[in-house]
Order: sequence, then C-alpha cells, then structure tokens
Amino acid sequence: MKFDLTEERQMLQDSLRRFLADRYTTKTRDDILESDTGMSAALWKDLADLGVIGALFTEDQGGFGGLGFDLAVVFEELGRAGVVEPFLDTGVLAGGLIAALGGTDQIGQVAEVISGTLQLAFAHGEPTSRYDLSRVQTSAIAQGENVVLNGRKTVVVNAEAADCIVVSARENGAIDDETGISLFLVPKETQGLSVQGYALLAGGRAGEVILEDVTLPTSARLGGTGQAFAAIESRIAAANVAMCAETLGAMETATALTREYLMTRKQFGRPIGSFQALAHRMSDLLIEMEQARSAVINAAGHLEQDRAFRERHVSAAKNLLGRAGRLVAEDSIQMHGGIAMTQEYELAHIAKRIVMAEHRFGDCDHHLERFIALSAA
Repeated sequence: MKFDLTEERQMLQDSLRRFLADRYTTKTRDDILESDTGMSAALWKDLADLGVIGALFTEDQGGFGGLGFDLAVVFEELGRAGVVEPFLDTGVLAGGLIAALGGTDQIGQVAEVISGTLQLAFAHGEPTSRYDLSRVQTSAIAQGENVVLNGRKTVVVNAEAADCIVVSARENGAIDDETGISLFLVPKETQGLSVQGYALLAGGRAGEVILEDVTLPTSARLGGTGQAFAAIESRIAAANVAMCAETLGAMETATALTREYLMTRKQFGRPIGSFQALAHRMSDLLIEMEQARSAVINAAGHLEQDRAFRERHVSAAKNLLGRAGRLVAEDSIQMHGGIAMTQEYELAHIAKRIVMAEHRFGDCDHHLERFIALSAA
C-alpha cells in the first residue's frame, strides 16, 4: 500500500487547509452554532466551489475522487478545523446512495449536490435499531403505482435543511432481515412527512423524521425492491472511514493546542510542559496519534476491497479511533485545566466532536464485537 498522497490529493489538502485556517475561525463557528440553521450556506457554497464535495464522488459519478484516501484527506481537514456543515450526510451518505442506486431521473441530482445547490439527509436509524443496520421497522406498502411509507426515523442529521431525504423502509421480510429493505427519495415538502429538529451537542442539527401515510410513486425508489442493504452497508463503511479521519484531524488540533499551552503556561518560573509528568502524558498522546493515523490509512486503503475484508478493517479502525480519541480529548482537557471548558476556546468544541464521533455508526464496544465476529466468519 502506498502511503504518500498523490499530487492531486496533496493540492486538495493544502488548499482546503489554507481556506479553513483563513475562514473557519472559532468565532465564525460559534456564530454558526448559535444560528437557527446550524450551518453556513455561504461557507457551504464556497467549499463546494473549492471542490470539497466533488472529491467525495468518482469521475463516473461526476466528481474527481470518491476513493477511501479522498475521503480521508477531506475529512481530516474538516476535523482539524471543527467544521460542522453536513458534508458527511449530504455527500457520503445520501449523495453516495443516489449515485450508487439512482435511476436516470435521480442520478442528475448528484451534480446538484457536487455544486452545493442541493442539501440531502439519510434517514435510516430508528428508536429501537441502535447500531443494527438491518433492523428497519418503517414500512413501505405498494398500492398500485404508488408506495406508502409509515414509520419514524431518529437523529437524522441535516433533516431540517435537506431538500430531499433518502429514507429506508421495509417492503418485505422480518424486522431484522437484510433482505427486504428499500430506499426512497422523499422530497421535503411531501405530504405526511414531518421533522422535529434540534441542535446536536457536537454542532450541527438533526431531527426526528415522522412518516404518516407518505405516498410516493414507485419511481421514487432507489434501486431494486428490497435490495438496498448492501449499498447501505457500503456507504456506512465509507462514512466510518470519514468519521475516523475527521476524528484524527480533531485529535491533531487537540494535541497541538495542548502542546502550545504546556509551553506557554508557567509555574515556578518554568513552562509546565517541562515537568516530567506532563511531558510523559504528552508523549502518550503523540503515540496514540501515530497509531490512529495508521488505522485511518489502513481503513481508507481497504475501503474498495470485498465486503468481509472492508468491514473488518473499518471496524478495527473505528474501535481504535474511539479509544484513542477519548484519551486525547480527556487528557487535553485535564492538562489545560478550566480554560478548556470555555466555549470561546477552540478545544471545548474539538473535544466534544472527538467524544461524540465515537458513538455515531457504532461505538468502540460494538465494533470490537463486530471485528471478532467478522474475523471468525
């Protein structure tokens, strides 16, 4: 496996890092978090023009990337800057599912996503599903040329701002069956669709999506009837790689802030970073960082492999990043002291994003158990 970035990926990383350093300050983010939308439409369009969303799609889909290392480059920089805009949900998840399964009429929406003019959300998790991707209770019942959806989706990130929502629903099979799950593209204004929105702890907004006799034409279905599970699992794997890379970028910012603080804050006339106990703790963080980077590279490099190989490496990375991220977040706060808990200080937001990232798409324990099961299969 080649670890060096290609020239194109290096250029993307450099340009994205410079843009975010100039435009995405702590004050800018705090203003975004206090807004009703939880995101900046202007920054979203600027980043789309920069090519950030296009890097999440392959050339065949209208982008210029789409591979594991492309996702890792983009999301590491987004994590480093603590970006709260929903690139994961619009680009990797919902946009990726449309690109993978969409018909002739639907696939054109990918171009709108890449240009930054279309917002999407992916409504899959349910109140009783936890991390089980195959547990879908929302029903889809055929009625002539239409399909009627009923059910409830929980913690749907970007649901309020989305122009369309990709909704999973069961057309046949038992509640936990992998077969029988379909995806539907539901416009936001569809009758019977309602969203109850709220702010997320780590930034951005999500909502509870309620479907009450939502009637759609069969042309709203993405892909074949009851055959969406493999595509969902594949996109969740890509999202996990993106989350791991984002966590890595956030960990880099946390350790950099901590190192700077330790060399600035003084006690007894000396920087506290010169004290052996703190120096050893800082060394531990740097070691965890290197392990985390290796795990992200490994997962990104195997994202295009067959299902068993891909999922095993993704779960291994998610488990390691969850544990290492929690250590970095907690130790960074402890070595800073009280200042790390203030909203005006960058570390407060970064630490929250690191901690909450572990719980999306499966926490450490879930992925450890999953890795063991996949390895034994």
